[in-house]
Amino acid sequence: MLGLRSLTTAAAFPAPRATRRLAADPEGIAQAAALLREGGLVAFPTETVYGLGADATDARAVAGIYAAKERPSFNPLISHVPDVDAALAQGRFGPKALALARAFWPGPLTLVVEKSADCAVADLATAGLGSVALRVPAHPVARALLAATGRPVAAPSANRSGRVSPTEAAHVLADLDGRIDAVLDGGATRVGLESTIVSCLGDAPVLLRPGGVPREAIEALLGETLASGGHDAPEEGEAPLAPGMLASHYAPRARVRLDAVDIAPGEAALLFGGAKPAGLERAVATRDLSPSGDLVEAASGLFAALRALDAEGAATIAVTPIPMTGLGEAINDRLRRAAAPRG
Repeated sequence: MLGLRSLTTAAAFPAPRATRRLAADPEGIAQAAALLREGGLVAFPTETVYGLGADATDARAVAGIYAAKERPSFNPLISHVPDVDAALAQGRFGPKALALARAFWPGPLTLVVEKSADCAVADLATAGLGSVALRVPAHPVARALLAATGRPVAAPSANRSGRVSPTEAAHVLADLDGRIDAVLDGGATRVGLESTIVSCLGDAPVLLRPGGVPREAIEALLGETLASGGHDAPEEGEAPLAPGMLASHYAPRARVRLDAVDIAPGEAALLFGGAKPAGLERAVATRDLSPSGDLVEAASGLFAALRALDAEGAATIAVTPIPMTGLGEAINDRLRRAAAPRG
């Protein structure tokens, strides 16, 4: 049997194919659903970022995701379903998990739960774990696609592994044109960064990845403080429990320098709240995530700003400080991973 860790080496790269750009209308959605049911790869919009979808029940289709993204095969994938009932068919939901599902779905929250006895998600999509990561997205195009497909759809972000996540169809094509069958063009995404991931495998839910649902909202619903369990990379040889837990992730080609109070000659500058660091005039390019200091606006534009600055060719992107409150925790998490040392 082919080992999980060796899959990407064995699969190498997918054969070149013509990537179709489908309109997000009933005809385009029907075509995209047919491609998924046939084992194809289709990128589609969610309220967070664009996902690269494959039939989660088909291990061969899931393998296509890993190959197209050049993604480590031990990193599990989120399976997307159209509603809570569909999620309950795939996972075991305790009282707290069910409360979170009913409060925040559809929406940018992923729950990691034990697989149900009848879970149809392929082992390859869960990296061989006894748990499954499930989400009900809020985007109407995504929900229509899932309903038309009629089975769980595994969908990490639609970019090559470790690169900046896509928030528009054009971003998907920049990374994956010729590697996937189609992209369903639903325009720019609303939230702009990935879902929050919460593990519900024990008595106390654990925040594995900050994201589109702020920690405070989850804690308010549960009436308890969330432990954090996703900020450290797994030990060598250990499978991460959920997507987005590799240390170096969401990385542009340029080096990322955090908490910058000055800008060195030749650096690009990623600002927040109208920051004016020393030496700003020396920046080769600048982007302010939100001149007014709005963290929602900053989150929605984060990946597009990183892509734009990276395209300027600077060796380093200097990032001014961003608050850790609300969505700021998720923004800082993405930036910290983008800045991590790369092998």
